[in-house]
Amino acid sequence: METIVAALPYLLKGLQVTLYIFVIAVILGFIIGTVIALFRLAPIKILNWIAKIYIDAIRGTPFLVQLFFIYFGLNSLSWISFNSTTAGIITVAINAGAYFAEIIRAGIQSIDRGQTEAARSLGLTGSQNMRFIVLPQAFRRMLPTITNQSIISLKDTSLLSIIGIADLTQQGEIQASATFESFKIWLIVGIIYFIVIYLLTILANFLERRFQLR
Repeated sequence: METIVAALPYLLKGLQVTLYIFVIAVILGFIIGTVIALFRLAPIKILNWIAKIYIDAIRGTPFLVQLFFIYFGLNSLSWISFNSTTAGIITVAINAGAYFAEIIRAGIQSIDRGQTEAARSLGLTGSQNMRFIVLPQAFRRMLPTITNQSIISLKDTSLLSIIGIADLTQQGEIQASATFESFKIWLIVGIIYFIVIYLLTILANFLERRFQLR
């Protein structure tokens, strides 16, 4: 018990780093995903081409390879300098963005086209139709899948310890090495991850019910 009490402040400090990276990366990833999804649906072929290459490249390569490419590969260029936290945020955001893009695209395409035609008859522009009619309805349908992808991205942050980010996993490694109590430390780390993911799921379920009532 003393080992856990002594290690807990360090683990919670690591959790703060994990949540900081996760929140920023998921927000950026959702923005990227929305833009790429709109590129995929745009009538301009070059935009479709750019979006498809991005999605296929990210989904077709391991997260760890993407992380090494951004942190070690890009940093080897003389005109680029990312610290580990920035590289971690960028990697998680870019990775999540590709999956969000497909989720958002599918959500938009699930909306009845009759609503778009009705919006045009009311004088709404294409962007107004997308912003006020299509996206709000699509978001309700996408929310469960977005939550699942966000949870996957949260789990992916555990790999960022490889490039020296002092997140929850890295703090777990440090405490396990310092105390020689690997079983206890990693048990607590697992419990902390479980609690965070469970709370995220509860929040998503609450938001889903709220949106369904509207």
